[in-house]
Amino acid sequence: MTLKLYYAPGACSFVPHTLLEATGAPFEPAMVKLHKGEQQSPEYRAINPRGQVPVLVDDGQVITQILAIIGYLHDRFPALGFLPSEPLARARVMETLAWMNNTVHPTFTHIFMPQKFTDNPAVHDELRRYNATLYRSMLGELQALVGRAQASGSAWLGGERFGPLDAYSLTLTRWGGIAGIDPLGFPDLWAFVQRVAAHPAAARAIERERLQLNVYRPA
Repeated sequence: MTLKLYYAPGACSFVPHTLLEATGAPFEPAMVKLHKGEQQSPEYRAINPRGQVPVLVDDGQVITQILAIIGYLHDRFPALGFLPSEPLARARVMETLAWMNNTVHPTFTHIFMPQKFTDNPAVHDELRRYNATLYRSMLGELQALVGRAQASGSAWLGGERFGPLDAYSLTLTRWGGIAGIDPLGFPDLWAFVQRVAAHPAAARAIERERLQLNVYRPA
């Protein structure tokens, strides 16, 4: 076994976790307990000095950052077509992945960990409130993406094959519940996420991470 994935339950590492499950290739899942600070341990920092997940190790080579890992898994297992082969279709998938990773994801981080952005506790609640409003609109954009994919006859967000956009959409929707946003308010997105969760690869990752899909609790 040469592949090893460092992941944290419920984090964005769910995306490569699901892709690895889809490959059917043997890999070693290594859980990193973020709530216990294991990402800051000397042992983990020796693997990834930034103290982040996911990390993919393939035959001793360490790969960090989710977009790089997705691209690597696509090239490592080309027959699965995690990314489209046609240039424009691939660009469309990559631009959506980049938006998920560099816009939607950090917006949630402002809600979940405002201390990362200011050491003034007096503004933490305002950061949470403001970014929750932004996040709600982004879930609306994600629902619109689902609608466009369905209108075009695509089985999944990236086309006919299950891929990283689908797994990331589940993660981002689930985070909405943590941010106090009811996923039932986005019925088309919620129905799609449940279909993603039923995909065998995603279901195996969900089982290993022991994830509850809807974590929304009314205030």
